[in-house]
Amino acid sequence: MQYEINDQEVRSRLTDEQYFVTQHAGTERAFTGCYWDTKEEGKYHCIVCDAELFVSDTKFDSGTGWPSFFESAGTDSVIRKVDNSYGMTRIEALCAKCGAHLGHIFNDGPPPTGERYCMNSASLKLKPLDGQT
Repeated sequence: MQYEINDQEVRSRLTDEQYFVTQHAGTERAFTGCYWDTKEEGKYHCIVCDAELFVSDTKFDSGTGWPSFFESAGTDSVIRKVDNSYGMTRIEALCAKCGAHLGHIFNDGPPPTGERYCMNSASLKLKPLDGQT
């Protein structure tokens, strides 16, 4: 069952940028998000519904200015959708639980998957591993 989105409630607890990115398929500017260069270990969750999306072990420096991962936390955590906006065809990444826009998936990532989940920091919340200070 998919998470029920209450637009007024979501709008009230997200920043304008988080709301724009997650609810209107926006994109933050490269090299501006809080996680693009983060090396902290932990799990990345959806800013809207708190679903676990990625783990830090799969994060890599893609040189793009956005946090990038070579795989999601589970086979059912991210939904792929064809995105034909802006005159190009891309694969949009959506939170499987609430449908929030996360970013896009490209086929230029490192092994073992060869994929690059190019995410917006504004759609994510990093939860450090237990025991870290």
